[in-house]
Amino acid sequence: MIKQKIKQIFTEKQKPSLMASDIWKYIGPGMLVTVGFIDPGNWASNVAAGSNYGYTLLWMVTISTIMLIILQHNSAHLGIATGLCLSEAATKFMKPWLSRTVLSTAILAAISTALAELLGGAIALQMLFKIPINIGVLFVLIFVAWMLFSNSYRKIEKWIIGFVSLIGLSFVFELSMVDIEWGQAAVSWVTPSFPHGSIVIIMSVLGAVVMPHNLFLHSEVIQSRQWNLKDEKVIKHQLKYEFYDTLFSMIIGWAINSSMILLAAAAFFTVGIKVDELGQAQKMLEPLVGNASSIIFAIALLFAGVASSVTAGLAGGSIFAGVFGEPYDIKDNHTRLGVGIVLISAVVLIYFISDPFTGLIISQMLLSIQLPFTIFLQIYLTSSKKVMGSFANDMKDSIMLWIIGLFVSGLNIYLFINTVL
Repeated sequence: MIKQKIKQIFTEKQKPSLMASDIWKYIGPGMLVTVGFIDPGNWASNVAAGSNYGYTLLWMVTISTIMLIILQHNSAHLGIATGLCLSEAATKFMKPWLSRTVLSTAILAAISTALAELLGGAIALQMLFKIPINIGVLFVLIFVAWMLFSNSYRKIEKWIIGFVSLIGLSFVFELSMVDIEWGQAAVSWVTPSFPHGSIVIIMSVLGAVVMPHNLFLHSEVIQSRQWNLKDEKVIKHQLKYEFYDTLFSMIIGWAINSSMILLAAAAFFTVGIKVDELGQAQKMLEPLVGNASSIIFAIALLFAGVASSVTAGLAGGSIFAGVFGEPYDIKDNHTRLGVGIVLISAVVLIYFISDPFTGLIISQMLLSIQLPFTIFLQIYLTSSKKVMGSFANDMKDSIMLWIIGLFVSGLNIYLFINTVL
Protein backbone atom coordinates (compact mmCIF):
# COMPACT_ATOMS: atom_id res chain seq x y z
CA MET A 1 0.00 0.00 0.00
CA ILE A 2 2.66 2.51 1.07
CA LYS A 3 5.02 1.66 -1.81
CA GLN A 4 2.20 1.96 -4.34
CA LYS A 5 1.11 5.35 -3.01
CA ILE A 6 4.66 6.72 -3.07
CA LYS A 7 5.04 5.50 -6.66
CA GLN A 8 1.71 7.13 -7.52
CA ILE A 9 2.99 10.50 -6.36
CA PHE A 10 5.69 10.48 -9.05
CA THR A 11 3.71 8.85 -11.86
CA GLU A 12 0.48 10.82 -11.87
CA LYS A 13 0.19 13.19 -14.82
CA GLN A 14 -0.73 16.44 -13.14
CA LYS A 15 0.62 19.93 -13.44
CA PRO A 16 3.26 20.34 -10.67
CA SER A 17 1.94 23.71 -9.52
CA LEU A 18 -1.64 22.44 -9.29
CA MET A 19 -0.56 19.30 -7.47
CA ALA A 20 1.54 21.30 -4.99
CA SER A 21 -1.31 23.69 -4.25
CA ASP A 22 -3.68 20.76 -3.73
CA ILE A 23 -1.27 19.08 -1.31
CA TRP A 24 -0.79 22.23 0.79
CA LYS A 25 -4.55 22.53 1.25
CA TYR A 26 -4.49 19.17 3.02
CA ILE A 27 -1.50 19.84 5.31
CA GLY A 28 -2.64 20.21 8.92
CA PRO A 29 -4.19 17.11 10.51
CA GLY A 30 -0.90 15.21 10.13
CA MET A 31 0.95 17.99 11.94
CA LEU A 32 -1.42 17.72 14.91
CA VAL A 33 -0.45 14.05 15.11
CA THR A 34 3.25 14.76 14.58
CA VAL A 35 3.54 17.07 17.56
CA GLY A 36 2.25 14.21 19.70
CA PHE A 37 5.33 12.12 18.97
CA ILE A 38 7.89 14.88 19.43
CA ASP A 39 6.55 15.54 22.92
CA PRO A 40 8.55 15.70 26.21
CA GLY A 41 8.07 11.95 26.67
CA ASN A 42 9.92 11.45 23.40
CA TRP A 43 12.60 13.84 24.57
CA ALA A 44 13.15 11.79 27.72
CA SER A 45 13.14 8.47 25.85
CA ASN A 46 15.41 9.71 23.06
CA VAL A 47 17.88 11.50 25.35
CA ALA A 48 18.08 8.34 27.47
CA ALA A 49 18.56 6.23 24.32
CA GLY A 50 21.31 8.47 22.92
CA SER A 51 23.19 9.08 26.16
CA ASN A 52 23.12 5.43 27.25
CA TYR A 53 23.52 3.60 23.93
CA GLY A 54 24.85 6.14 21.44
CA TYR A 55 23.49 5.75 17.93
CA THR A 56 22.50 2.06 18.30
CA LEU A 57 18.78 2.63 18.96
CA LEU A 58 18.15 4.92 15.98
CA TRP A 59 16.65 1.90 14.21
CA MET A 60 13.74 2.02 16.66
CA VAL A 61 12.82 5.52 15.49
CA THR A 62 12.88 4.32 11.88
CA ILE A 63 10.76 1.21 12.38
CA SER A 64 8.37 3.05 14.71
CA THR A 65 7.87 5.81 12.13
CA ILE A 66 7.17 3.28 9.35
CA MET A 67 4.58 1.61 11.56
CA LEU A 68 3.20 5.01 12.44
CA ILE A 69 2.71 6.03 8.80
CA ILE A 70 0.74 2.85 8.12
CA LEU A 71 -1.34 3.08 11.28
CA GLN A 72 -2.08 6.81 11.05
CA HIS A 73 -3.09 6.58 7.40
CA ASN A 74 -5.36 3.67 8.27
CA SER A 75 -6.89 5.64 11.14
CA ALA A 76 -7.50 8.67 8.91
CA HIS A 77 -8.91 6.23 6.32
CA LEU A 78 -11.59 5.29 8.87
CA GLY A 79 -12.46 8.94 9.54
CA ILE A 80 -12.72 9.85 5.86
CA ALA A 81 -14.67 6.78 4.75
CA THR A 82 -17.18 6.66 7.62
CA GLY A 83 -17.32 10.18 9.07
CA LEU A 84 -16.69 8.59 12.47
CA CYS A 85 -13.66 8.76 14.73
CA LEU A 86 -12.17 5.55 16.14
CA SER A 87 -14.03 5.98 19.43
CA GLU A 88 -17.40 6.64 17.78
CA ALA A 89 -16.98 3.65 15.47
CA ALA A 90 -16.10 1.37 18.39
CA THR A 91 -19.21 2.52 20.26
CA LYS A 92 -21.45 2.06 17.21
CA PHE A 93 -20.19 -1.29 15.92
CA MET A 94 -19.05 -3.20 19.01
CA LYS A 95 -20.77 -4.61 22.09
CA PRO A 96 -20.95 -1.94 24.81
CA TRP A 97 -18.94 -3.88 27.42
CA LEU A 98 -16.11 -4.48 24.95
CA SER A 99 -16.00 -1.00 23.44
CA ARG A 100 -16.11 0.71 26.83
CA THR A 101 -13.37 -1.53 28.19
CA VAL A 102 -11.03 -0.73 25.30
CA LEU A 103 -11.95 2.96 25.28
CA SER A 104 -11.35 3.17 29.03
CA THR A 105 -7.78 1.97 28.49
CA ALA A 106 -7.45 4.57 25.71
CA ILE A 107 -8.51 7.33 28.11
CA LEU A 108 -5.90 6.08 30.60
CA ALA A 109 -3.34 6.23 27.78
CA ALA A 110 -4.39 9.82 27.02
CA ILE A 111 -3.91 10.69 30.71
CA SER A 112 -0.47 9.07 30.66
CA THR A 113 0.33 11.11 27.55
CA ALA A 114 -0.92 14.37 29.07
CA LEU A 115 1.16 13.68 32.17
CA ALA A 116 4.32 13.58 30.07
CA GLU A 117 3.36 16.65 28.04
CA LEU A 118 2.42 18.89 30.98
CA LEU A 119 5.39 17.68 33.01
CA GLY A 120 7.74 18.41 30.12
CA GLY A 121 6.40 21.94 29.77
CA ALA A 122 6.86 22.50 33.51
CA ILE A 123 10.42 21.16 33.35
CA ALA A 124 11.13 23.65 30.53
CA LEU A 125 9.77 26.54 32.63
CA GLN A 126 12.01 25.42 35.49
CA MET A 127 15.01 25.40 33.12
CA LEU A 128 14.27 28.86 31.76
CA PHE A 129 12.85 30.77 34.73
CA LYS A 130 13.57 28.61 37.83
CA ILE A 131 9.82 28.11 38.36
CA PRO A 132 9.13 25.07 40.60
CA ILE A 133 7.59 22.16 38.67
CA ASN A 134 4.42 22.03 40.79
CA ILE A 135 3.72 25.68 39.91
CA GLY A 136 4.97 25.52 36.33
CA VAL A 137 2.60 22.67 35.50
CA LEU A 138 -0.33 24.92 36.49
CA PHE A 139 0.91 27.67 34.12
CA VAL A 140 1.10 25.13 31.28
CA LEU A 141 -2.35 23.75 32.16
CA ILE A 142 -3.94 27.22 32.09
CA PHE A 143 -2.43 28.09 28.70
CA VAL A 144 -3.38 24.71 27.21
CA ALA A 145 -6.95 25.00 28.54
CA TRP A 146 -7.21 28.49 27.00
CA MET A 147 -6.09 27.13 23.62
CA LEU A 148 -8.51 24.20 23.72
CA PHE A 149 -11.58 26.04 24.99
CA SER A 150 -11.24 29.23 22.94
CA ASN A 151 -9.85 28.12 19.58
CA SER A 152 -11.19 26.13 16.62
CA TYR A 153 -9.45 23.15 15.00
CA ARG A 154 -8.12 25.30 12.18
CA LYS A 155 -6.62 27.90 14.53
CA ILE A 156 -5.05 25.15 16.64
CA GLU A 157 -3.60 23.61 13.46
CA LYS A 158 -1.86 26.90 12.66
CA TRP A 159 -0.45 27.12 16.19
CA ILE A 160 0.81 23.54 15.98
CA ILE A 161 2.44 24.00 12.58
CA GLY A 162 4.26 27.01 14.01
CA PHE A 163 5.40 25.07 17.07
CA VAL A 164 6.64 22.11 15.00
CA SER A 165 8.54 24.46 12.68
CA LEU A 166 10.29 26.14 15.62
CA ILE A 167 11.16 22.80 17.24
CA GLY A 168 12.60 21.54 13.95
CA LEU A 169 14.69 24.69 13.48
CA SER A 170 15.92 24.38 17.08
CA PHE A 171 17.33 20.93 16.42
CA VAL A 172 18.92 22.02 13.15
CA PHE A 173 20.75 24.61 15.24
CA GLU A 174 21.65 22.07 17.95
CA LEU A 175 23.06 19.54 15.47
CA SER A 176 25.15 22.22 13.79
CA MET A 177 27.05 22.62 17.07
CA VAL A 178 28.08 18.98 17.61
CA ASP A 179 30.10 16.45 15.64
CA ILE A 180 27.86 13.65 14.38
CA GLU A 181 29.33 10.35 13.17
CA TRP A 182 27.00 10.17 10.21
CA GLY A 183 28.35 6.86 8.92
CA GLN A 184 27.60 5.12 12.20
CA ALA A 185 24.24 6.85 12.41
CA ALA A 186 23.29 5.71 8.89
CA VAL A 187 24.02 2.08 9.80
CA SER A 188 22.11 2.36 13.09
CA TRP A 189 19.00 3.77 11.39
CA VAL A 190 18.51 0.47 9.54
CA THR A 191 20.21 -2.12 11.80
CA PRO A 192 18.18 -3.53 14.73
CA SER A 193 20.15 -3.87 17.96
CA PHE A 194 19.14 -4.82 21.51
CA PRO A 195 21.96 -3.73 23.84
CA HIS A 196 21.92 -5.26 27.31
CA GLY A 197 19.38 -3.56 29.58
CA SER A 198 17.87 -1.49 26.76
CA ILE A 199 14.41 -3.07 26.51
CA VAL A 200 12.66 -0.51 28.76
CA ILE A 201 14.08 2.37 26.69
CA ILE A 202 13.25 0.56 23.44
CA MET A 203 9.66 0.17 24.61
CA SER A 204 9.52 3.80 25.74
CA VAL A 205 10.78 4.93 22.31
CA LEU A 206 8.08 2.77 20.67
CA GLY A 207 5.38 4.13 22.99
CA ALA A 208 6.63 7.66 22.46
CA VAL A 209 6.44 7.43 18.65
CA VAL A 210 3.46 5.15 18.00
CA MET A 211 1.07 6.69 20.53
CA PRO A 212 -2.43 5.26 21.10
CA HIS A 213 -4.10 8.65 21.58
CA ASN A 214 -2.76 9.83 18.21
CA LEU A 215 -4.62 7.05 16.40
CA PHE A 216 -7.87 8.24 17.96
CA LEU A 217 -6.95 11.87 17.32
CA HIS A 218 -6.17 11.45 13.62
CA SER A 219 -9.49 9.78 12.84
CA GLU A 220 -11.19 12.77 14.51
CA VAL A 221 -9.24 15.80 13.26
CA ILE A 222 -9.27 14.58 9.66
CA GLN A 223 -13.01 15.34 9.73
CA SER A 224 -12.40 19.01 10.54
CA ARG A 225 -12.17 19.48 6.76
CA GLN A 226 -15.89 18.55 6.54
CA TRP A 227 -15.33 16.42 3.48
CA ASN A 228 -18.00 14.94 1.24
CA LEU A 229 -18.77 11.34 2.24
CA LYS A 230 -21.28 10.58 -0.54
CA ASP A 231 -19.16 10.62 -3.70
CA GLU A 232 -16.78 7.65 -3.91
CA LYS A 233 -14.45 9.49 -6.29
CA VAL A 234 -14.20 12.41 -3.89
CA ILE A 235 -13.41 10.05 -1.00
CA LYS A 236 -10.62 8.40 -3.00
CA HIS A 237 -9.21 11.84 -3.84
CA GLN A 238 -9.29 12.79 -0.19
CA LEU A 239 -7.59 9.56 0.89
CA LYS A 240 -4.78 10.19 -1.59
CA TYR A 241 -4.01 13.69 -0.40
CA GLU A 242 -4.47 12.73 3.24
CA PHE A 243 -1.68 10.20 2.69
CA TYR A 244 0.62 12.95 1.43
CA ASP A 245 -0.15 14.96 4.58
CA THR A 246 0.54 11.93 6.79
CA LEU A 247 3.76 10.97 4.97
CA PHE A 248 5.11 14.53 4.99
CA SER A 249 4.27 15.08 8.65
CA MET A 250 5.60 11.72 9.86
CA ILE A 251 8.92 12.23 8.05
CA ILE A 252 9.32 15.56 9.86
CA GLY A 253 8.64 13.74 13.13
CA TRP A 254 11.18 11.04 12.25
CA ALA A 255 13.82 13.70 11.57
CA ILE A 256 13.20 15.53 14.87
CA ASN A 257 13.16 12.32 16.93
CA SER A 258 16.35 11.17 15.25
CA SER A 259 17.90 14.55 15.98
CA MET A 260 17.27 14.08 19.70
CA ILE A 261 19.16 10.78 19.74
CA LEU A 262 21.93 12.16 17.53
CA LEU A 263 22.39 15.15 19.83
CA ALA A 264 22.44 13.02 22.99
CA ALA A 265 24.83 10.50 21.43
CA ALA A 266 27.25 13.18 20.21
CA ALA A 267 27.10 15.40 23.30
CA PHE A 268 26.80 12.85 26.12
CA PHE A 269 27.53 9.26 25.08
CA THR A 270 30.88 10.12 23.52
CA VAL A 271 32.10 11.55 26.86
CA GLY A 272 30.52 8.83 29.02
CA ILE A 273 27.66 10.88 30.51
CA LYS A 274 24.41 9.02 31.15
CA VAL A 275 21.53 11.46 31.41
CA ASP A 276 18.79 10.68 33.91
CA GLU A 277 16.82 13.94 33.75
CA LEU A 278 16.07 16.58 31.11
CA GLY A 279 17.31 19.35 33.40
CA GLN A 280 20.66 17.58 33.57
CA ALA A 281 20.75 17.35 29.77
CA GLN A 282 20.14 21.10 29.47
CA LYS A 283 22.79 21.96 32.08
CA MET A 284 25.38 19.63 30.54
CA LEU A 285 24.85 21.09 27.06
CA GLU A 286 26.10 24.48 28.24
CA PRO A 287 29.71 23.49 29.09
CA LEU A 288 29.87 20.83 26.36
CA VAL A 289 28.26 22.71 23.45
CA GLY A 290 27.57 26.29 24.56
CA ASN A 291 25.11 28.52 26.42
CA ALA A 292 22.98 29.19 23.33
CA SER A 293 22.48 25.45 22.85
CA SER A 294 21.14 24.94 26.37
CA ILE A 295 18.69 27.86 26.04
CA ILE A 296 17.42 26.68 22.65
CA PHE A 297 17.00 23.17 24.10
CA ALA A 298 14.77 24.51 26.90
CA ILE A 299 12.70 26.77 24.61
CA ALA A 300 12.08 23.92 22.16
CA LEU A 301 11.07 21.65 25.06
CA LEU A 302 8.55 24.28 26.20
CA PHE A 303 7.03 24.49 22.70
CA ALA A 304 6.86 20.68 22.57
CA GLY A 305 5.23 20.45 26.00
CA VAL A 306 2.54 23.03 25.28
CA ALA A 307 1.72 21.83 21.76
CA SER A 308 1.55 18.15 22.66
CA SER A 309 -0.54 18.89 25.77
CA VAL A 310 -3.09 20.47 23.42
CA THR A 311 -3.23 17.34 21.25
CA ALA A 312 -3.51 15.11 24.34
CA GLY A 313 -6.51 17.17 25.44
CA LEU A 314 -8.04 16.95 21.96
CA ALA A 315 -7.61 13.17 21.97
CA GLY A 316 -9.08 12.82 25.45
CA GLY A 317 -12.13 14.86 24.49
CA SER A 318 -12.58 12.86 21.30
CA ILE A 319 -12.33 9.47 23.02
CA PHE A 320 -14.69 10.41 25.84
CA ALA A 321 -17.29 11.97 23.53
CA GLY A 322 -17.05 8.90 21.30
CA VAL A 323 -18.09 6.70 24.23
CA PHE A 324 -21.45 8.50 24.01
CA GLY A 325 -21.53 8.23 20.21
CA GLU A 326 -20.71 11.90 19.71
CA PRO A 327 -18.02 13.70 17.70
CA TYR A 328 -15.54 16.09 19.31
CA ASP A 329 -17.19 19.46 19.98
CA ILE A 330 -15.60 21.71 22.58
CA LYS A 331 -19.00 23.33 23.16
CA ASP A 332 -20.48 19.95 24.14
CA ASN A 333 -20.41 18.83 27.79
CA HIS A 334 -19.08 15.32 27.05
CA THR A 335 -16.14 16.72 25.09
CA ARG A 336 -15.41 19.30 27.78
CA LEU A 337 -15.60 16.63 30.47
CA GLY A 338 -13.24 14.35 28.53
CA VAL A 339 -10.70 17.15 28.10
CA GLY A 340 -10.98 18.02 31.79
CA ILE A 341 -10.63 14.42 32.98
CA VAL A 342 -7.46 13.89 30.96
CA LEU A 343 -5.70 17.17 31.82
CA ILE A 344 -6.70 17.41 35.50
CA SER A 345 -5.96 13.72 36.19
CA ALA A 346 -2.52 14.19 34.64
CA VAL A 347 -1.81 17.23 36.84
CA VAL A 348 -2.89 15.37 39.99
CA LEU A 349 -0.60 12.44 39.13
CA ILE A 350 2.33 14.80 38.54
CA TYR A 351 2.14 15.88 42.19
CA PHE A 352 2.83 12.26 43.22
CA ILE A 353 5.92 11.87 41.01
CA SER A 354 9.21 12.18 42.88
CA ASP A 355 11.48 11.68 39.84
CA PRO A 356 10.16 13.60 36.77
CA PHE A 357 12.56 12.01 34.27
CA THR A 358 11.69 8.44 35.35
CA GLY A 359 8.02 9.46 35.27
CA LEU A 360 8.40 10.52 31.64
CA ILE A 361 10.09 7.22 30.69
CA ILE A 362 7.49 5.08 32.48
CA SER A 363 4.59 7.05 31.00
CA GLN A 364 5.87 6.26 27.50
CA MET A 365 6.39 2.59 28.37
CA LEU A 366 2.76 2.43 29.59
CA LEU A 367 1.64 3.79 26.22
CA SER A 368 3.38 0.92 24.45
CA ILE A 369 1.57 -1.55 26.72
CA GLN A 370 -1.83 -0.10 25.80
CA LEU A 371 -0.93 0.23 22.11
CA PRO A 372 -1.87 -3.35 21.02
CA PHE A 373 -5.43 -2.80 22.29
CA THR A 374 -5.83 0.26 20.08
CA ILE A 375 -4.12 -1.36 17.08
CA PHE A 376 -6.32 -4.48 17.15
CA LEU A 377 -9.42 -2.33 17.67
CA GLN A 378 -8.45 -0.33 14.60
CA ILE A 379 -7.74 -3.46 12.55
CA TYR A 380 -11.14 -4.90 13.46
CA LEU A 381 -13.01 -1.75 12.49
CA THR A 382 -11.13 -0.89 9.28
CA SER A 383 -11.25 -4.50 8.04
CA SER A 384 -15.03 -4.71 8.46
CA LYS A 385 -17.17 -4.16 5.37
CA LYS A 386 -20.05 -3.42 7.73
CA VAL A 387 -18.08 -0.43 9.01
CA MET A 388 -16.09 0.63 5.95
CA GLY A 389 -18.13 -0.65 3.02
CA SER A 390 -16.03 -0.76 -0.16
CA PHE A 391 -13.18 1.03 1.65
CA ALA A 392 -12.45 -1.87 4.01
CA ASN A 393 -8.80 -2.99 4.22
CA ASP A 394 -7.65 -5.22 1.41
CA MET A 395 -5.48 -8.28 2.03
CA LYS A 396 -2.17 -6.38 1.81
CA ASP A 397 -3.32 -3.71 4.23
CA SER A 398 -4.59 -6.33 6.68
CA ILE A 399 -1.33 -8.27 6.57
CA MET A 400 0.75 -5.16 7.26
CA LEU A 401 -1.50 -4.10 10.12
CA TRP A 402 -1.45 -7.57 11.70
CA ILE A 403 2.34 -7.72 11.44
CA ILE A 404 2.56 -4.39 13.28
CA GLY A 405 0.08 -5.51 15.94
CA LEU A 406 1.92 -8.79 16.53
CA PHE A 407 5.31 -7.06 16.58
CA VAL A 408 4.18 -4.58 19.23
CA SER A 409 2.56 -7.39 21.24
CA GLY A 410 5.78 -9.41 20.99
CA LEU A 411 7.83 -6.52 22.36
CA ASN A 412 5.39 -6.18 25.25
CA ILE A 413 5.76 -9.87 26.08
CA TYR A 414 9.55 -9.49 25.90
CA LEU A 415 9.31 -6.50 28.26
CA PHE A 416 7.22 -8.54 30.72
CA ILE A 417 9.66 -11.46 30.65
CA ASN A 418 12.66 -9.20 31.21
CA THR A 419 11.18 -7.10 34.01
CA VAL A 420 8.94 -9.52 35.93
CA LEU A 421 10.24 -13.06 35.46
